[in-house]
Amino acid sequence: MKYYMGIDAGGSKTYALVSNSEGTILSVGSGGNGNHQTNRDQAEDSLRSAVSDALRQAQITVDQIEFAWFGLAGADRESDYRILRPIIQKMNLPNTNISCDTTIALRAGTNHPFGVVLICGTGVNCSGMNRKGESFQCGGFGYMFGDFGGGQDLSIEVFRSVMRAWEGREEETSLSNLLINKLGYESVEALRDNFLDYSNYLPVEVARLLFDAVQQGDEVARRILVKQGEELGLAAAATINRLAMNEEKFDIVLAGSILTRGDQDGLLRSIIERKAKQAAPRCSITILNTEPAVGALILAMESSGEEVSPDIMNSLTEFKLKNIRNIQNVQKTM
Repeated sequence: MKYYMGIDAGGSKTYALVSNSEGTILSVGSGGNGNHQTNRDQAEDSLRSAVSDALRQAQITVDQIEFAWFGLAGADRESDYRILRPIIQKMNLPNTNISCDTTIALRAGTNHPFGVVLICGTGVNCSGMNRKGESFQCGGFGYMFGDFGGGQDLSIEVFRSVMRAWEGREEETSLSNLLINKLGYESVEALRDNFLDYSNYLPVEVARLLFDAVQQGDEVARRILVKQGEELGLAAAATINRLAMNEEKFDIVLAGSILTRGDQDGLLRSIIERKAKQAAPRCSITILNTEPAVGALILAMESSGEEVSPDIMNSLTEFKLKNIRNIQNVQKTM
């Protein structure tokens, strides 16, 4: 029996999955921040912890891993890889590859080895690969480099809108009550003063209030989400055009918590689809409904020459975050 490892490392969590060649996931290792751009030493610790934890739980040694694929947030340019390669080499895994986390999200969300992926979680990113294997990344570097949105930026947009409404520079918005209730303040003025005095941290989860406000008919929140959808759609269209995929039939995979869990009414999805289909009428929108680390497992198998049959693909992609929690809970009782 051969064993494979798939690693997904983001800004808040790192997961390492071990599976056998039949597509059965045997263990889950976890860690914290895995993005070296945020904190290199912390990312190395998280990756090492997740990998060793997954090996221990699977009761196998490092040399038994046929291939390991690392999908890492922040693996964007060659300068990043010069930092990441030595970190991975220290783990002594026999065969490895590194890619941006967009690559594994794309592979987890479609049955094809090509397509486009849009990620909107803490930040935003877009990436694509065509039939020729040519790839292109659009964005992922922040507002200064052309991006808009993601949980961090959207949380700030919520805060700004509430401040502007309180001062009279913006129309009244239900975001005001939603925000002070979530953060535990009696008034917008108390919220403002406290943040000015203590430079408080604004939780990324504040972005979810936009969806609650839209359900209440709030136009301020709707305008922010419409802008987010249009920006994501523009990124998808730019990627399609750059890779000459305009006449192709392929999937656009939507990933990240804002798109997979926040956009329950499909507002963002409908805007993205409209923009994308203007560039590629035959494309289809699909929601990532498994863990991105599963995509890393699929890529690990394919890289070692393993045939990923439809049955194996189904077995892997049925894996959900709740399975991670269930496995971890069982392991704690052992």
